Amino acid sequence: MRVRRLGWAGVEIESSGGRLVIDYVRDLSPLFTGWRPGEFLTAPSGKAAAALVTHLHRDHTDAPALADVLSPGAPVLRPAPGHGDDVDNMTTLPAESELVRHGLAAEIVDAWSTRDIGPFRVTAVPAVDGLGDPQLNWVVQADGQRVFHGGDTMFHGYWWLIARRFSPFDAVFLPANGAVVDAPHLQPPSPLPAALDPGQAAAAAEILGARYAVPIHYEPGQPDKIAGYVEVPDPESELRAHAGGRAHVLAVGEWLDLAV
Repeated sequence: MRVRRLGWAGVEIESSGGRLVIDYVRDLSPLFTGWRPGEFLTAPSGKAAAALVTHLHRDHTDAPALADVLSPGAPVLRPAPGHGDDVDNMTTLPAESELVRHGLAAEIVDAWSTRDIGPFRVTAVPAVDGLGDPQLNWVVQADGQRVFHGGDTMFHGYWWLIARRFSPFDAVFLPANGAVVDAPHLQPPSPLPAALDPGQAAAAAEILGARYAVPIHYEPGQPDKIAGYVEVPDPESELRAHAGGRAHVLAVGEWLDLAV
């Protein structure tokens, strides 16, 4: 099995001629101010048999992009819709409507549920979203290897349950930008990170028994984001400082071959 970083939180995974994508997007304009198409992102290498999404924020679920990269009828495995009214769900409704508009085969899955898709066994595991929206993380197994994808989860108490069921991991892809979010519908704002910071990512990687801890959900150079979204300045260096030799930074478009 090998894994390629697609930019932001997106990855593609290949095994035995099969391919799936997780949190693949090609449009970051909802989050990046002044973003130019193609900047900080790359496309998958070919058609995918499935898409896994961690949550329905627009920087993690890009239905037009998925419609172009998925094979006909390929499933989009996703968490449940948000709770409450349109104000509660304002950060998930755009992606919800796009999934319907593009006719994608979206399937709601529960935590701890498992699916076999070609050479892959995928399991949805618990995660905690910094804005209170439903989120899942993903464990993908193939070729006797195992990877974890953390979307933009916060630190939580499920790490040890996940580790007991699946560790050790060959690679864990973890958010590391430690974003503090001041959103209009979440007042008063939290001063705490809404996604793992580098120290928390290193702690999660250790609990999960990771051979490689790969930072995601950040970009080198830290392009400007929307107002109220403040990140750790240098996630790569900070993760190396906290995680030591297991930290493994991938450039956008770079592969990590887990058989090596």
